[in-house]
This record gives sequence, C-alpha cells and structure tokens, in this order.
Amino acid sequence: MSRQDNRKPEKDQRQPVKKRRVSTWAIIQWIMIPLLLVAALASGLVVGYVVLGKKEFSDVLLWSTWKHVYDLVFAP
Repeated sequence: MSRQDNRKPEKDQRQPVKKRRVSTWAIIQWIMIPLLLVAALASGLVVGYVVLGKKEFSDVLLWSTWKHVYDLVFAP
C-alpha cells in the first residue's frame, strides 16, 4: 500500500454534496403504513368481537364495551 492511497482528497477535488429530495412515494408510505396498521387493528377487533364473540356490531362502536374489555384484561 502506498502513501498516495491514504491521502485525503483536496478541497478542489471533492464532489459537492447533493441534497436528497424526499420523494412523494416516501411521504405516502409514512402516512399510509400507520393508517393501515390502525385499520388492521380496528378490523381485527371487530372480527374478534362480532364473529368470534357472537355479539352485535352496534356494540363494537360503544366506548363502554372497550372500557369493559380493557378492565377485564388488565384487572388486578
């Protein structure tokens, strides 16, 4: 290995740093992935409550239903 390989390039030989633009597709991914995760969670809760639990769909939309489920799961 020669000494020339270890030298740093001089300032005039360096390439200018290019700023990376955020693409539209990246922005869509940042928005869509969390939305899809929330939709999957909600649909899983509905399927579990309505199909597996054999309860009415209208009960899924009530806050008291999910408060009761939370209290059952995390009760001391």
